[in-house]
Amino acid sequence: MAIEITGMAPLLQVYDIGVSLQFYCDILGFRLVEPAEWSGEYLDWALLEWQGVQLMLNTIYERELRPPQPDETRSRLHDDVCLFFGCPDVDGAYRHLRQQGVTLDPPHNAAYGMRQMYLHDPDGYNLCFQWPVAESGD
Repeated sequence: MAIEITGMAPLLQVYDIGVSLQFYCDILGFRLVEPAEWSGEYLDWALLEWQGVQLMLNTIYERELRPPQPDETRSRLHDDVCLFFGCPDVDGAYRHLRQQGVTLDPPHNAAYGMRQMYLHDPDGYNLCFQWPVAESGD
């Protein structure tokens, strides 16, 4: 018998959860599920949701142990983690992100038939918004 799975929520370790919440909620469109509200005070962990996709954020450091600047070596290593989002309108997502002030390369068609757009979150995690070229009209 197979294990029943009803979802998945990746957990990303972040340097500044406030900056990450601003990126994932205000720019990408996720909503904060847990805690139900956040007033800007220190937060260790958060559960976000966007169109059935869940994502958890957790601070790397306890409040009193957090260094004044992120560890650049650690952030560079985050690039080997990539979250792929199914996105029927990759070009529309690109325009939206540009309007939000996000710097990123335009979408492209990969050799294997996917229209893709890559960007990094504030902690250096790689995000890809993609959709099959045959279905996207590009």
